[in-house]
Amino acid sequence: MKIHFSIAGCLILSSVLLFAPRTLAAQGVPPPPPPDHQDPASKIKMTVGLVVLHATTENHKGVSVSGLEKDNFQVFEDGVAQQIEHFSQADIPVTVGLVVDGSGSMRPKRNDVISAAKAFVQSSNDLNEMFVVNFNERVSFGLPEDMPFTNKITPMQMAIERSPISGKTALYDAISAGLDRLKLGQHDKKVLIVFSDGGDNASSQNNLKQIMTQAVASNAVVYTIGLFDESDMDRNPNVLKQLARATGGEFFQPETIADVIPICAHIARDIRSQYTIAYVPTNRNEDGAFRNVQVRAKSQGQDRLTVRTRTGYYAPGEAANSAPAKKSARSLLDHPGDQR
Repeated sequence: MKIHFSIAGCLILSSVLLFAPRTLAAQGVPPPPPPDHQDPASKIKMTVGLVVLHATTENHKGVSVSGLEKDNFQVFEDGVAQQIEHFSQADIPVTVGLVVDGSGSMRPKRNDVISAAKAFVQSSNDLNEMFVVNFNERVSFGLPEDMPFTNKITPMQMAIERSPISGKTALYDAISAGLDRLKLGQHDKKVLIVFSDGGDNASSQNNLKQIMTQAVASNAVVYTIGLFDESDMDRNPNVLKQLARATGGEFFQPETIADVIPICAHIARDIRSQYTIAYVPTNRNEDGAFRNVQVRAKSQGQDRLTVRTRTGYYAPGEAANSAPAKKSARSLLDHPGDQR
């Protein structure tokens, strides 16, 4: 196997060894930014089998805590302490997908979702690359075919407006398409933001267990925003909660549709302030099993710190795509985990 000593090579290799995600042909991907845009703090030394975590740390009031050091953190895998090989807190550019529900009941919410997308872009790193997945009973990408990603407000707005508002909700298929598109991005850190007003009543390619497994394997951080109507019989906030918790993201249920705008600005700030923590697992068994991960933080003068990150990963091995792996996905649904 040929190994490239770079952060991109590191994460691609660790994804192949640990997560075995589906592959896509990388067509139309823009070239990487010049070296001066690569923050030295974001560099990760190449190590086979590296597990990379993106972690948000908050105090007892729910306020993000920055400025912590490596020694403030402890990482445990299946209850066993791990040695942190890499640690940083840097505002690095990310690849971000907005997955936007375009089913019929979303019509009165469309303008606020567009305004929220604008708020997210305005609060984000200028070097982010973004895309839009629109869905009702069908799934489509909002940007033109010759523009897989953008960091501009106008194309993102047009990408959301391009989708007709009608039909049912293929939520699982849309999330799967978004996770696949993330793989084509040039940035190592991947984020998905899901706007939906209900459960799934139209997906033909994916079910809940499949997207949970795919999301955990992708190492993407998934934020979910539930835009529910009390009269919507298909609404299922638990799906959005579980998806966010398992990947280290956050679930939001705004009281009013207007609240989605500050929520998106909050998500952008959260992404920019996260810690990156990486370790090589002491358990080297290639059994395809799901490994639980927990991160703890403490700091003098802070009463209680909580850490939000993904709940685990799949070890390498044939079992990762077989029945035992699906059983692990089931356990994620039953006990999604929360490191608060």
